Amino acid sequence: MSLEVPTALLERAEAGRVDDAEFVDCVRRSLPYAWLVVADVAARAADGGDVAEHAVPPPSELERGQLLRAMASDAIRGGLERHFGVRLAFQNCHRVAAFPLSMVGGEAYRDFVSPLAQIRNQSPELRNC
Repeated sequence: MSLEVPTALLERAEAGRVDDAEFVDCVRRSLPYAWLVVADVAARAADGGDVAEHAVPPPSELERGQLLRAMASDAIRGGLERHFGVRLAFQNCHRVAAFPLSMVGGEAYRDFVSPLAQIRNQSPELRNC
């Protein structure tokens, strides 16, 4: 299960009444490691107006799973992007980048999300992550 959803929130979702803030708060509570990683890169991207990256392997499989769930879900990733005002990009099992929206489509963004960059970021120790 990707998120731990409180009963009241689930009931509101079934009735079609969940706003983005409630959803993002559920993500924050359910995936605290992923939240910390994304909040960090988003803050650094906002402060410097440039791409910010996180490339530290998670401390355990629990945290790795949180990051993978956050980055693999369009809804979760999109909610995080809207909340923090950035575009997230993801490589391997732990490399996350936040791009200011003004950089999306630019050279640095295209380079990060390219097949060449993905291949260059492979190593034997990352094959099973």
